[in-house]
Amino acid sequence: MKQGLDNETIALRVAREFFDGAVVNLGIGIGGLAADFIPEGRTILFHTENGLLGFGPHLREDEMNQADVFLTDAQARFVKPAPGMSVFDHATSFGMIRGGHIDISVLGAFQVSEHGDLANWATREGKGVIGGGMDLAVGAKRLIVAMKHVTKTGELKIVRECSYLLTGKECVNLIVTDLAVIEVTEEGLLLKEIAPGWTVEEIQAVTEPKLKVATVLKPIEL
Repeated sequence: MKQGLDNETIALRVAREFFDGAVVNLGIGIGGLAADFIPEGRTILFHTENGLLGFGPHLREDEMNQADVFLTDAQARFVKPAPGMSVFDHATSFGMIRGGHIDISVLGAFQVSEHGDLANWATREGKGVIGGGMDLAVGAKRLIVAMKHVTKTGELKIVRECSYLLTGKECVNLIVTDLAVIEVTEEGLLLKEIAPGWTVEEIQAVTEPKLKVATVLKPIEL
């Protein structure tokens, strides 16, 4: 089977959606890598529900001697401090999310429906692990899903109706995968960009809902 984009390239494409001065929450998964790919000249205030705002990039392997156990993102990855960074408790952090102060949230997903419904949590041993996803799905002004287009076993992830428990209804605005960039519109899913070497027909074959194709269809822009 042909290969799509790797995780870092998906994150690079997601980072192009961040406007200068945006408050952005990066969830667990591919989207969390986007902090390392900010376009030159843009200032982004990254927020994490465990209590940081305005932190810097992730530490590289050769920088781990600088790691501060109190400075991690939602994936427990060490981040660098940045001028003006704020540190606060969970209550304040979720107050920011629920108060509508997050401009963009980037989350992973098990499934996204043609209506923009999101399913991105599971249970382990009967215990829910939804985390902050439910709050971010409804609290952020714009929600981007960053994920692989299909599962490792070939199951479709962009579906007509989610079969997994929902995180939120009609909350997703944009889907960025290893194969395509798809906008969720009132008229359905709009295919705007495709990965190099792929065709519309091939992407439709691994997407359950019928895709509308943009008048000007572009290769995924990096």
